[in-house]
Amino acid sequence: MRGIAIMAIMLHNYCHWLALAVKENEYKFSDGNNALLLQSLIHPDDTLPIQVLSYFGHYGVPVFLFLSGFGLVMKYEQDKKGMTATRFLHHHYIKLFTMMITGLAAFVIVDAITPGAHKYKLTDIVAQMLMVINFMPEPERSIWPGPYWFFGLMMQLYIVYRLVIYRRRHWGVMAMLVLLCWLPQAMCADSPEGNAINRLRYNCIGGMLPFCAGVMTARLRPSLFLATIRRWQWAAAAVATAAVLTICCFNFHTWLWTPLLVIALTTTTVKALPDAALTPLTWTGGLSAVVFVIHPIFRKILIPISHRGDTYTGLLLYIIATLTVAWMIKRVTDARH
Repeated sequence: MRGIAIMAIMLHNYCHWLALAVKENEYKFSDGNNALLLQSLIHPDDTLPIQVLSYFGHYGVPVFLFLSGFGLVMKYEQDKKGMTATRFLHHHYIKLFTMMITGLAAFVIVDAITPGAHKYKLTDIVAQMLMVINFMPEPERSIWPGPYWFFGLMMQLYIVYRLVIYRRRHWGVMAMLVLLCWLPQAMCADSPEGNAINRLRYNCIGGMLPFCAGVMTARLRPSLFLATIRRWQWAAAAVATAAVLTICCFNFHTWLWTPLLVIALTTTTVKALPDAALTPLTWTGGLSAVVFVIHPIFRKILIPISHRGDTYTGLLLYIIATLTVAWMIKRVTDARH
């Protein structure tokens, strides 16, 4: 699942910068984007893979939020001694900061010596270091590179997990959190492209649903039932889920719940794939943290190739460069440990 999620995010963050691409509905809901997607699906051409990756690729984020919630339960709720809230939050802040600052430093250097350098503000830099930049009035204008909004989001979810969810096993806690985070988003139905829904979804309110789904899945562990389902049944479920997901993207209220469908689609796809296909995905998933940190660097360097008209040449070189360098970094860091 990590392999699928990181490839979706990496490819989305390249494709949606192309002028020909259909833009996603991630933080806001645009009927215009949906109309362009529908047109691309009804009248497909050689740009269809770009359109699909641009529109749907951001859904790799809720998959990672699901896996994060799942992983926290498996790591911390099996330990009877536990960890104090202060130590827990400090540990995860340092872990996130170490990842973020390494990639950010390299990106800033590359960004400064290539055309279209970003003009950083002092407040934005400080906010990014403290991982509170998601709270800025217009976070999409403050966060650069854009994918680094994820660090602030994760820090918020770590706080919610340790202070609210940790060892409170009743399903009602999770249901209440999801309800409290869904309600303010649903109230934005009259202005789905406004600043309110944008700011909500840049923060943990927009990510609570898949995160809580991961927590509940880890606690319920439905693996015994799922083990009885055959591969062809998983494949059929994946096709059906993909169809329902696409339909739900065209309505604001069902769009708010699409992260659950994406998690289901990713799960069923993994279960349906043969072992030969899972091997490269598992390898890619092992590189996911490094890929996430460094992929904006190679996008900035290589996307001009696609802008000049060699769309798929630039995309292929971007994939090769990102995965190769991520693999090299992973080998070096693993050797040190």
